[in-house]
Amino acid sequence: MKKISVFGLGYVGCVSAACLAAAGLEVTGVELNSDKVNMINKGQSPIVEPGLAELLEKVVSEGRLHATTSCAEAVRDSYLAFVCVGTPGDGNGQLSLDALQRVCYEIGQALRGAGRIYTVVVRSTILPGTIRNVVTSALIAGAGEEFRPFLRVAVNPEFIREGTALKDFRNPPFTLVGAEDAPTVQLLRSIYSSVDAPFVETTIETAETVKYVCNTFHALKVAFANEIGDTCAAMGVDGVEVMRIACMDRKLNISEAYLRPGFAFGGSCLPKDVKALVYAAHHRDVQVPLLDAILPSNNAQIRHGIQNVLNTGKKRIGVVGLSFKENTDDLRESPLVTLVEALIGKGCDLKILDKNVSIARLMGANRQYIEEEIPHIANLMCDSPQQLVEHAQVIVIGCDSPEARKVLENLRSDQKVIDLTRITYKDAPRSKAAA
Repeated sequence: MKKISVFGLGYVGCVSAACLAAAGLEVTGVELNSDKVNMINKGQSPIVEPGLAELLEKVVSEGRLHATTSCAEAVRDSYLAFVCVGTPGDGNGQLSLDALQRVCYEIGQALRGAGRIYTVVVRSTILPGTIRNVVTSALIAGAGEEFRPFLRVAVNPEFIREGTALKDFRNPPFTLVGAEDAPTVQLLRSIYSSVDAPFVETTIETAETVKYVCNTFHALKVAFANEIGDTCAAMGVDGVEVMRIACMDRKLNISEAYLRPGFAFGGSCLPKDVKALVYAAHHRDVQVPLLDAILPSNNAQIRHGIQNVLNTGKKRIGVVGLSFKENTDDLRESPLVTLVEALIGKGCDLKILDKNVSIARLMGANRQYIEEEIPHIANLMCDSPQQLVEHAQVIVIGCDSPEARKVLENLRSDQKVIDLTRITYKDAPRSKAAA
């Protein structure tokens, strides 16, 4: 049986090699540090991780895991290499890819003249573009341009935590593979067949990015909980109990809700309540830099949307949506109202379509708001998608609605679309010129 190889026997590589061997694969581990190689070949763990020493002893004694300092030996006997070398960052966050580049070049050298398909799978944490700009280039530099038709490359980020690494390897949130060809995906699917997790196939760049997003989100949650804890303590409230109850909400708080990229938030609750909580913290001299950043971040999204429209250089603008979100007529703190007013101030000629904000239907607080705060916008409302399309050189999609779909279906080829929802326009019929 041919082996797979694992390059880099640090934390990720050592755990990966042991778990893959335990799953029935024959694994050759490659490591420059001869002390690590000797320890593994004796069935000893070079790192402290619960259960790893016992697992290494088992798979080594059964002949399913062997370590070496020789790249050529590992490549010669394997059909696939997992690359698990470190990618440390400097104080500014810039990654050092020296080890990754060196290992890939050496793998390429070992494959020079081989004339067989070989798959290189990167498990190191890398930013998007690294596979194309560093990994593939180094492999081809080592193997020669003639090897390019035989090379298969994929990204397979790890999601293991120190202290629970074996459990995390066997039961991750998902097995993520970024690749460009079906055989590589199928190969990795078979390798991970014993892992109890959804198998997610995506592009190389997406797979490179997901690990960073996950870890940044984890860091965000820690920082958020700590700032809430500090604010609660200053107000004489039990922050642990507050967060315990907040986390019981699995519909909005601990869920996919609000975690899809789109436009800015608004309405009568979120802006007001963020301001109030931040004010309460400041009033008690509590530093909350993360909470402080929420509203400026939201305002930056609005400014970005405005600038995208102005960058078109067109003056006749059609905006679909005016309320702060679809299926409501609430205009309070609506980011679309802010966008519209900014565009008017820049001399744009606007038409707005929002069936929920039809002036004839508005009553109560919303009617009063539009009459007292933004009466000039009332004159910009139109009655149909056709009217909006006939007017506009640029269509701004501010909500995901049936009206938006109708507008997109009637686009002219000379019209530009700016989709603030980041989803509506992607799936809608449109001409190539409009895209």
